[in-house]
Amino acid sequence: MPSFSQGTDLPAPLAKVLPMSRTEATTAIALTGVAMAAASAAGAATGGRSKFFQATLAGFGLHAGTHLAQSAVLCRYTPGLITTPLVVIPFSAWAWRRLKSEGVPIAPTDRRLTVALAAIVPLSHAIARLPRLRRT
Repeated sequence: MPSFSQGTDLPAPLAKVLPMSRTEATTAIALTGVAMAAASAAGAATGGRSKFFQATLAGFGLHAGTHLAQSAVLCRYTPGLITTPLVVIPFSAWAWRRLKSEGVPIAPTDRRLTVALAAIVPLSHAIARLPRLRRT
């Protein structure tokens, strides 16, 4: 099965961690989606005032930089390169403008929440790779 990131032309440390099957990528995206859905529900329930929602929205917007940086560093297409400018950046900008226009106060950053949310994507990738690790 082809992987999203073929590791043949990568430095050795990256070649071990970057290749990901479609199943692994789909699993990681779905697990991250669960967290996004929970944050969206919290935002809907609080009119956008939830710290969890706002922190997740900030992380969603900021993660655009990782997709763009990956492609720049690797000098090739990487997953998320197309959806970042078409979905992630416009949605994030729209959502923050909407919160501001509605007069929703922006919650101060909670470091513990930021660290916990920052762990969601790597944790979802690690969980998605568990079946492969068990086979080796």
